[in-house]
Amino acid sequence: MSEVAEALPSFSNKPIRAAIIDLDGTMVDTADDFVAALNAMLARIGSTPTVREEVVGYVGKGSENLIRSVLAVRFSPSQATAQFDDALAIYQSEYAKINGRHSTLFPQVKEGLEAMRDLGISLACVTNKPHRFAVELLTHFGLVGYFKVVLGGDSLAQKKPDPLPMLTACERLDVLPRETVAVGDSENDALAGRAAGMATLTVPYGYNHGKAVQSVKSDGIVSTLHAAAQAIAATLAPPTPEPTE
Repeated sequence: MSEVAEALPSFSNKPIRAAIIDLDGTMVDTADDFVAALNAMLARIGSTPTVREEVVGYVGKGSENLIRSVLAVRFSPSQATAQFDDALAIYQSEYAKINGRHSTLFPQVKEGLEAMRDLGISLACVTNKPHRFAVELLTHFGLVGYFKVVLGGDSLAQKKPDPLPMLTACERLDVLPRETVAVGDSENDALAGRAAGMATLTVPYGYNHGKAVQSVKSDGIVSTLHAAAQAIAATLAPPTPEPTE
């Protein structure tokens, strides 16, 4: 329990009632799906293919940013702008064909979600992935039933790192932001959580736009979602009574 306490120094005395969990890079390793769909799109527009090492630096800010980033290193600015609409439409069509096919669950994801559910924690999935793709992916891996709320990058007027999706998830879960923890793999997740006034936890195995996870300003790094559940459990434990003389 000392590891949990070290991970959560700033809110271990505040009971957590809800968790808002990211999808790509946090629950599911989807990078190879992105690579496959992007390469199908790039082949159709006559450009050079991409690889996983490039793509992981772009993941986490939505499909539009992903396409713009890929085009920016292959075309001039004017050509990239001209190609964007067609490239995005082709990419989404190709992604719909393979969503989940090349992806894998990260370790202890189901165990972590089950542990949170057993604690009575209300769960929401908030992702910048389009909503239909998010629901399909969660369903593919048998995770959708854990979540009372699923919000995608196209569900609202703003996406992470804006706090709107996090605040909306809290409203729909009927919890206050201060009773909620945001769990993700990237700076976007932590920025959105902090801006919404909630605690934040970061997992170390995701993408974080290609940057070191230690660069993310969160309340702690937890090795898995199961470790996040342990951290949440620590906030629910009754305080240790003061020794009497």
